[in-house]
Order: sequence, then C-alpha cells, then structure tokens
Amino acid sequence: VNKHGSSRIESQTSKYTRLLPVGSVLVHRNPVGRAWFGDPRGGPVASGDDWLVPPPARFHVQVEMPPSRSACREVQRVMLLSRSPSGPKKYFPIPVENLEEEIRMRSADEGKLFREEFNSLTPGYVQGTFEMANKEENREKNRYPNILPCKTLPFLLNQTTNSDDHSRVILTQIDGVSPSDYINASYIDGYKEKNKFIAAQGPKQETVNDFWRMIWEQKSAVIVMLTNLKERKEEKCYQYWPDQGCWTYGNIRVSVEDSIVLVDYTIRKFCVQSLHDGCKAPRLVTQLHFTSWPDFGVPFTPIGMLKFLKKVKTLNPAHAGPIVVHCSAGVGRTGTFIVIDAIIDMMHAEQKVDVFEFVSRIRNQRQQMVQTDMQYSFIYQALLEYYLYGDTELDVSSLEKHLQTSHNAAPNLVKIGLEEEFKKLTNVRIMKENMRTGNLPANMKKARVIQIIPYDFNRVILSMKRGQEYTDYINASFIDGYRQKDYFIATQGPLPHTVEDFWRMVWEWKCHTIVMLTEVQEREQEKCCQYWPSEGSVTHGEITVEIKNDSLLDAISVRDFLVTYNQEKQSRLVRQFHFHGWPEIGIPAEGKGMIDLIAAVQKQQQQTGNHPITVHCSAGAGRTGTFIALSNILERVKAEGLLDVFQAVKSLRLQRPHMVQTLEQYEFCYRVVQDFIDIFSDYANFK
Repeated sequence: VNKHGSSRIESQTSKYTRLLPVGSVLVHRNPVGRAWFGDPRGGPVASGDDWLVPPPARFHVQVEMPPSRSACREVQRVMLLSRSPSGPKKYFPIPVENLEEEIRMRSADEGKLFREEFNSLTPGYVQGTFEMANKEENREKNRYPNILPCKTLPFLLNQTTNSDDHSRVILTQIDGVSPSDYINASYIDGYKEKNKFIAAQGPKQETVNDFWRMIWEQKSAVIVMLTNLKERKEEKCYQYWPDQGCWTYGNIRVSVEDSIVLVDYTIRKFCVQSLHDGCKAPRLVTQLHFTSWPDFGVPFTPIGMLKFLKKVKTLNPAHAGPIVVHCSAGVGRTGTFIVIDAIIDMMHAEQKVDVFEFVSRIRNQRQQMVQTDMQYSFIYQALLEYYLYGDTELDVSSLEKHLQTSHNAAPNLVKIGLEEEFKKLTNVRIMKENMRTGNLPANMKKARVIQIIPYDFNRVILSMKRGQEYTDYINASFIDGYRQKDYFIATQGPLPHTVEDFWRMVWEWKCHTIVMLTEVQEREQEKCCQYWPSEGSVTHGEITVEIKNDSLLDAISVRDFLVTYNQEKQSRLVRQFHFHGWPEIGIPAEGKGMIDLIAAVQKQQQQTGNHPITVHCSAGAGRTGTFIALSNILERVKAEGLLDVFQAVKSLRLQRPHMVQTLEQYEFCYRVVQDFIDIFSDYANFK
C-alpha cells in the first residue's frame, strides 16, 4: 500500500489493507478466514488521514459489477464472515482514576497497545446497504468512493426499530429532480443523545447547495469544520461560505454576520434563510473552523481541541438540530471530535471511559469513524487532559471569587489554591528528547542557562552561514499568541558571542518590536549583553544597528533602531521597549506598569504589521513567559470576557520549558488581570 493512490492485492500476511471503494472488488481469504480485498480499477481513495484500515474480522461488502453498455446492471450483496466467531471483548471500561496509568501502559513501546486496541475495532456497517450512495447519479456527490453513508436493511432491524430507520441523512425530494434526497452524511449518536451529530464529508463544489439544504432542513445551528480547504496542495473541502456579503446556494441564502480569527480556530456567524420558506424567520448558524489540525498526524497537544469543544457546546442552542461535523471524508477527524465529546459526558455520568465500545458503536452508523491509531490515542490524551486539569476557565466577573479576595476570606486560602494550581504546572513534563539541537556541544555554549533550551519542533531557525556548521541555531522559541500562531519569539538575553545571531534573527524573521524585561546587570551579575549602541551605530556581521531615538516614559525606555542588512542594503525600523519596572528580586509591586507595556507593544504591532514580537529577559523563561502569558490572557479578557490563567501558562510550558518560572510570577498573572479589570471597570460586567 502506498499513500499516492496505487493499489494492489495484499499478501495473506499483510497487516493493513487499503480502504477501498465499495464497488468492484476482488475478495479472497487467508487461512484463518479473514477477508481481504483490493481494487482492480485503481480508483481514488481517501487520502491523508483516510488511507489505511486494519483487516476486519467480518464486514459487509456490496459487490457491484462494472457498468455495461446496457441500461441494466447486476448488483449483488455479500456478507463475509470470519470462519471462527469473534472472541470475547478484550477492552473494558476504564475507571477515571486508572486512566493515567492505563494510558502510560498503552503508550509504551511506541504505542504498541494502542495500535493493538485500535486494530481490534471492526470497520462497521456489518448490516446495511449503500444502494443510494452507489447510484450512478449520486456517485459524483461522494468525495471518496469508499466512504459512504449507510441505510439499515429492514430485515436486519429488530422489532422495536422503525423499518425506515437510516443512519444516512435524507434530504427532502425536490420536485422534478430525481433523485435529490442524497447527501454523503450520517446521523451519529452522542453519549446518551440520539442523532446528536451529523457526520458529513467536506462539501464538493457540486454538493454545496445540498449541504446548506441539509443545514436548513435539519435545523442545525452549529457547523464544526475540522479540515483546511487545502492540505498538501490537495483540495480537502470546497469553500461553501461567502467571505463577505451574501451568496445564494440553490434556494438557501447565506450572508456573513461576523468572523473572529483565533490561534486555533475561526468563528464565523451566518444569517441563513430559505427562499422557498419565505414565511420562516432567518436563522443564525455558527461555523467553528478548527485550523490547528496538522496536515499529518494529530495536534501536538489536546488543549486547543478541548477549548474548541467547549466553545462548540457554548454556542449550540439547547433546542437546535444536530451539530454538523465534517472534515474531508467525514470519518477520521470528525469521529475523533465526536468521541471526545461523548466520552467526556460519560466521565461526568459514570466516572469511567469506554472509548473502544463507543467507537465500535458509531462505526455502525458511519464506517471507519476514527481512522488512525494516532487519532485513537489522541482521544485518550484529550480525556486524560480533561480529567487531570478539568475546566479552569473563568468569567471575569467570577475572578474575585476564584481568588477568594472578599473581606471574609482568609488570605492564606488564596495562597493554597494558587499553590495547588502552580504545582500542577510543574508536573508538565520537560521533553528532553525534543531538545537534541540545543544540546549539541556547539550550541550548549550559546545557552545562558543550560536548563532552558528550545524544543526542536518550534525553535527559531536562522539561515545557515556558508561553510559553517551549527549557525542556524539560536536559543529562541516561537510561541503562539491569542489570535496568531508564532506571534512571539521567546529568547534569552544575548551573550557577547550571540549578539550577531540575535540581530540576524530580528532581521530574518522581520521583527519590528523587541521587549526587554531585565536590566543589563542585576545584583552585580550580567543578565544581558547590551546588544545596541548607546549612540551612533555598531555592526554585527552583515547587520548594522543605528540608534535613532532613546526616550523614557514612566518605567519604559523606548529605543528606535535603524537596522540595515548590508549585503542587500535594505533597512528597517525596529522599536525596543525596555521595561524597568521589574525589581531585581521578586515581582513588580503593581500591575499597571505591565498593562501599559502590553498596550504600547500592541499599538506598535498594529502599526508595523503583526510580525513576531521578540521578548527576552535573561534566560528567556520567567519574566518572558509572564509577559507573553499576560498578553494572551488580557487579549482574551478584552475579546471574550473570559480568562484561563492555568491553561495559558500550561500552553507556554509545552512550547518552552519553565515559562512563568515561579509561584510569585504565576500569582502576579492573576493580580495583573484583577488590576486590569479594576482599571477598566467596563470589563467587570462581562457575562
């Protein structure tokens, strides 16, 4: 099997088989009775997340003869069963208190037990028909011919089930258009709620009208999108919404009301109205588009997905129709999202998780839901994250209560509560195996503090100097902002022999803003080399830095530099904000200085194009992390009236070790937010 579309019949000992179209297939058995199948036509199959499945123990295949010149076509349905009955279930519910240990065991040997558990799942659809999906006039409506919605066969339904029961979504027939009731979408149950979701493929250009018709007919108020329009230069989903203004899709008019771009997802609000049902009021439909799913694999951390899931729940009205969830094929990422939602509900109700059983169940509503072992293990990681840390988000109006700062509260209770939060943060594992570049001997010499080394996955990479090894390294990490990925560069204060690298970084990554949070010397120790000239200009390698302005405003020195790359004779203005309000020991006495600094930096960014902000203290972790955390937290307070100090800091620590280094700094984050609310009292009324 390869990822590029070529097909072949697998050997009897092969571990995986290609996910093939239900259509013309070759079927044979191996000695233990498992069915294997290959596609003789070499047609397109689901790619990316959607390309491998474990060989099933039993499954239902519709075998359809290739189309002939005549109008007739013979269709045969075959149920293939393993020769020996399925063994007893191997995977049982896990009590939540055992979840961490169970995940640790399953993750050993590069996730061997996770793979075994995932490969024990059946693909689904052991009882059903793809008759409508495989009709000639409907085939072009399927993005992948091997991912199809199923109709349950009447003679296989139990007596308590209506014989018209479908997992596939059926649209209203359009007069004079036959057939017009088909869309590649399936009803999926939640934990207890029947048909809580609709799992759909990403719309194709020719199915956009049907997609919006489904939204209207099903009374859905929320669309969850889990793919980007293109990934690896392949179309994964046609853009089915207008960027601005109003578009009409068939008989459905869609107009853009609002769009909010955040670091992990985008929220779009649409006003939707049916031109046929003119008497019915228009409806608000919200699309939540998760943009942080990588082209390969799964997100690095489940934090963003859990925040996204909570936002979906918050924005879905109580009496709305099913939540429509789609990726590209509508099974891999879509299934992952649905399972996380359902099992979190199970954790609340039963204090246990049963991922295996739930995935097995929804695969009988739509085949191959949760498509890779990486997605399967990601579900467990998300559940563990939720179990260990819970929901730490606060409305700004409840901050004071959280801190227990009312007159009747004992101050030491506040201390204990924040100590417990910070203690959990210190348990975030430092991934030393992901610091290989920074730990090379040549690069260790460039570290001011050897414990604070950038991770390989997000380190800032410089252009390599010709003929010189290791010159692409600097002790600096890209850090996400509230709205933008890689919005900050967290770095150490330059050493005398890394000043050139520092300015190369500023130039190459188009930084217009530097934030300095330390003095050059503190307690008679060098904390940062003075990397700028006090007057005139200085040249570091190919870069010349000329000081143009130096002014002091309250506790902030503002310095403007003209930075010139001599090889190309190009220049750029860079502004440094040097904060003098951080004492040599401890933290600032009040939060106003930090609030003013963040406001000044944001204003500078708006004027210069929102390129990365370079932030440094001495080691590039404690004060640097505090500044970045507060920038993100206050931005969210202004935009949403919400804050989550714990997760904001935890997210930073996953991107660079020791960010927000001390309990004092962590407490300071809370204090600055409270000061911000007190200064701008309008925000205290956020709901």
